Amino acid sequence: MLYLGMGRLLTPDNLVFGDEAGQPIDPSTLSHNFGRIVKKVGLAVRFHDLRHSCATLMLAAGVHPKIVQEMLGHSSIQITLDTYSHTVPGMQRAAADQLGVLLPPGVVSGGKR
Repeated sequence: MLYLGMGRLLTPDNLVFGDEAGQPIDPSTLSHNFGRIVKKVGLAVRFHDLRHSCATLMLAAGVHPKIVQEMLGHSSIQITLDTYSHTVPGMQRAAADQLGVLLPPGVVSGGKR
């Protein structure tokens, strides 16, 4: 909304958290201000926790881990999977169910579906 109020259009190069001139905000300033706000409203959450929540929610929604890895900036998909796959219960069951849909009748569990 800040950009629109200034008569500027958003582009993919715009920062999520930038100052009025569009320059990066110092990370410690951002963390401090976020901490002050959440404390005021009675929450106990760090700014970095939002990153973990976002990754977990994306994986739970079925976003491919490679996409999550790229969005988080992890150097390898292994880091993403080691960090987050255990937080999404049912991923293995969902994968098995999807495989069952792809296989011909009778291949899975004696034909039961």
